[in-house]
Amino acid sequence: QVQLVESGGGLVQAGDSLRLSCAASGRTFSIYAMGWFRQAPGKEREFVAAISWSGGSTYYADSVKGRFTISRDNVKDTVYLQMNSLKPEDTAVYYCAADRKGLGSKRAYSYDYWGQGTQVTVSS
Repeated sequence: QVQLVESGGGLVQAGDSLRLSCAASGRTFSIYAMGWFRQAPGKEREFVAAISWSGGSTYYADSVKGRFTISRDNVKDTVYLQMNSLKPEDTAVYYCAADRKGLGSKRAYSYDYWGQGTQVTVSS
């Protein structure tokens, strides 16, 4: 079992930056690929970014490529999502997820554990 707790969300203006954190506890964090997903009101959950167990491979949705960066610290058992140049359309609840297969995926069904989410609101 892996427990995931997101933090770092908030209310910002368009163009600002935020860094989300996801702290993991339980089983060995370093073997899991990690992903960030988001869900806006009335919309389906969508992929944002993923990182392999080693950090050697990263994946991004086209909508955030060049603005968001995913990273991980396997000593601190934490994955991060640095979000720059935020836009109102980035407003959503952001979830982190763990995939025990370790490779990283854009598909939500690949992930075994999910956090409770953190709200990000970007005003125009």
